[in-house]
Amino acid sequence: MILEIATFDIKKESLEDFKAACEEATKVISTSKGFVGIDFNQCLEEASKFVALISWQRLEDHTIGFRQSELFVQWRDILSPYFNEAPVALHYESFPKK
Repeated sequence: MILEIATFDIKKESLEDFKAACEEATKVISTSKGFVGIDFNQCLEEASKFVALISWQRLEDHTIGFRQSELFVQWRDILSPYFNEAPVALHYESFPKK
């Protein structure tokens, strides 16, 4: 299992709209092959900062399967109007291997 951590910096005047858009974006990404789950979190100290914890079966399910699909275009169309800057997404795996 792969954990993608995506960080978002959202326009302060758009926080509630972004939260609503996250629900719609979740419906889109959840149909992608290899998608396991997603959890959006808002920072307590800086309300305009968010992270999405996204679980994938394999790294390629995100980097190729999702990122190179029409679903990614839909995802970005839903969320990007609220970005201050482009999100950063990094991938992690658990260790030691079981």
